[in-house]
Amino acid sequence: MSELRNARHLSVHDLRRRINEGDIDTVVVAFTDMQGRLQGKRLHAVHFAEDVLDHGTEGSAHLFTVDVDMNIGDRYAMSSPAEADGDIRLVLDLQTIRLLPHQPGTVMVQSDAVWPDQTPVVQSPRTILKQQLAAVARRDYAVLVGTQLQFMAFNTSYEDAWTAHYRDLALANQYSVDFSILGGGRVEPLLREIRNTTYAAGMDVASVKGERNLGQHEIGFRDTDALTAADNHTVFKTMAKEIAAQHGKAITFMAKYDEGQGNSCRIELSLRSPDGSTVFWGNTGRTRVFDAFVAGLLATLYDFTLLYAPNINSYKRFAVDTLAPTAIAWGLDNRCAIRLLGEDQSARVENRVPGGDVNPYLACAAMIAGGLYGLDHDLELGVGLTGNVHSSDFPTIPRTLREARQAFASSQIARAAFGDDVVDHYTTVADVELDAFDAVVTDWERRRSFERM
Repeated sequence: MSELRNARHLSVHDLRRRINEGDIDTVVVAFTDMQGRLQGKRLHAVHFAEDVLDHGTEGSAHLFTVDVDMNIGDRYAMSSPAEADGDIRLVLDLQTIRLLPHQPGTVMVQSDAVWPDQTPVVQSPRTILKQQLAAVARRDYAVLVGTQLQFMAFNTSYEDAWTAHYRDLALANQYSVDFSILGGGRVEPLLREIRNTTYAAGMDVASVKGERNLGQHEIGFRDTDALTAADNHTVFKTMAKEIAAQHGKAITFMAKYDEGQGNSCRIELSLRSPDGSTVFWGNTGRTRVFDAFVAGLLATLYDFTLLYAPNINSYKRFAVDTLAPTAIAWGLDNRCAIRLLGEDQSARVENRVPGGDVNPYLACAAMIAGGLYGLDHDLELGVGLTGNVHSSDFPTIPRTLREARQAFASSQIARAAFGDDVVDHYTTVADVELDAFDAVVTDWERRRSFERM
């Protein structure tokens, strides 16, 4: 029987008992798609217990070839009728069984995607992360990850926001509430339910605080093993949106909603030895492992930016003279792309490139792969960045999705770390996004050109 992640997750025995007693009537079987969203199905609990719990269930391979609007692409290597129109199997991870307190009588279990012959779907984000975790485990290291995720809240329902074309929405705060207790209190009914409900669902919430943009808040999670962190992060985003909808409100994790500060997702990572102690800190301070790992993150940051910033909108956040990073550099400043934090057992590295739209599995996988590249090549950590982070002489991250796509597609480091199938697949994801963007005429164009050009 699988070990529980914490006391708030359900064992198989407890789940069966609750189903038999009628407390649970619905089981959500979910997996994470390329955009970092939960996909799957809701099953009647009795059917789940009798026919699915021991064997998993089926899904459709086309879910790994759709864009955010669920348009099925025909440009992927896995888009052939034998694959894209066929079935995949969803193999349940029984460590992930959790109650969904905001949905009566409902639990969720997350799953891995495999082909009918039980071979993994290598393009699956969860598989990609597990591949990197296996690589780091061969060095006898474990990976701990914590995330701090920002979002913007609106006193407008999702339905009304759609009808309004997402323009002129009523923000939950009319002024900046950066660290403001008063400002956070204005939104506390929503924030409190999000905090407490997600904690009850097995997520270790640390804090929620106001941020700089209007209606913007940040939630922080305590560090845990990397796979659990990515699983929780993905479930949180779905739960938070559902809870907001129940309040007649909406929240967005867009990297950049307006001209104000964008939504970031800071990812903190540390390596641990088998006894749980850090390998990033020794008697004399930072270890050679720490420096080489960070050097690898920096050496691969340009090539791997596509996995940290996957959408057109992601790159709007990297504006000059904002808190978002642009220079490929490490430092202690909270605007550096790679920031070194803590000391002794709390020593960790923080990646500040990802935005709120990041797929956490892909970002964590990229950080591990980059760090391992630094360890494998015994890279030296160069000088850190001080002063103005935007006017430095350091190289910069890609500033557009097109540039990031090209860097990832041509990267031999990426192909060695993830395999050609993964690189080609996510390059195509970017191509589909770019083609859709290039075909659209925007409000901005109409305002500038309709009469005056």
